[in-house]
This record gives sequence, structure tokens and C-alpha cells, in this order.
Amino acid sequence: MEQNTQNMLAGRPYRPGTAELNKFSRLAHRFSRDYNLTADEDTIEREMILDKLFPSHDDGIYLQGPIHIDYGRFTKIGKNFYANFNFTILDTCPVTIGDNVMCGPNVSIITAMHPLMYQQRNIRQQEDGTFDDVEYGKPVTIGDNCWLASNVTVCPGVTIGNGCVIGAGTVVTKDIPDNSLVLGVPGKVVRKITESDRLTNYPY
Repeated sequence: MEQNTQNMLAGRPYRPGTAELNKFSRLAHRFSRDYNLTADEDTIEREMILDKLFPSHDDGIYLQGPIHIDYGRFTKIGKNFYANFNFTILDTCPVTIGDNVMCGPNVSIITAMHPLMYQQRNIRQQEDGTFDDVEYGKPVTIGDNCWLASNVTVCPGVTIGNGCVIGAGTVVTKDIPDNSLVLGVPGKVVRKITESDRLTNYPY
């Protein structure tokens, strides 16, 4: 793995347009396209594509599709993962998803960052003569047994604890402790999820 790619994964400034990263991203985009062209019942074909797109995933993963994945190889997914329509991951830094995580439609998990100052953000000629920009990222971790409802955005550098519920439309900008109900923009912990939230007349 090239030093530039190592810098990316470590959250240091890196160039996204190198040959290695272009190869990785184009491959992931192709796998995403191929997955999006499959039908729900094409289970074997879908599993084969997911094995290539996410080399580090456990059993029971199901993505409704369409999906939009930047690299895939830098994301680790636990068992029994479900994502509804339009699931997006920008994994310029590592993304770690725990077991039994559910995502509603239009959930985005983002690790990519750009400099705030345009002098550092704009594309410019690099030392090797090519034109590229410089970016950086921050890793994202989602714990076990979480539910991210529709249109949730998880921002760079966030860790979501175990057993959390992130309400529809929430933008998560900071770490969330275990068993929290989070709502709003930016997302705020409304309260803890407790035994009083257990549904009655439920099979278990």
C-alpha cells in the first residue's frame, strides 16, 4: 500500500487522485453499479459482489440498494447488517460497523474532510506536474445493536455507542454514548433508552 494511501487511512493529508486510490475507488464504484443492477432475488450474485466490495464483513449482510460506496475495502461490517435504499459510505478513513445494525433509507456515513480555507482546498498543480487537491479524513465507528433511521448523516470522526437509536433526519456531529436516543440537527442526546421503552404484547 502506497504511503499516500496510508496517510489517508491515518487521517493525515493525502491526494485522492493517485493511481492506487483511483484504482481502488473505480473498482468500488463498478461493484456498486453491478450490485445496483441486480434484483432482490439474485442473492448469490449479490453475495459475490458484496464479498468483493467489502472484504471484511460478517454473515447476514443485506443491502437493499441502490448503494454508493467510495472504497469498501476500508469498511468493516459486523453480522446481521441491514441498509435500506440509497446507502452511502465514504470510507477515506476506516468505517467500523458493529453487529445487528439497521439503516433506513438515505443513510450516509462520511469520513471525508476538506480544508476550510480555499487556498488549501482548491485543485492545484502538484510537485509531479499533475493536478489534484489535498484532503483528509476522520474514522467513524458505529456500535452494536444500533438503528439509524431514514436520512441520517454520520459525520467524520464520530463514534456511536452500542444500542443507540438515531432519529430520522439527524446529523450526528459528535460522539454518542451507549443506549441513547438522538434527534435533531445537529444531533443531540434526548434521553437514554431504558426498560420503560419495551413494547407490551410483543413476542419477546
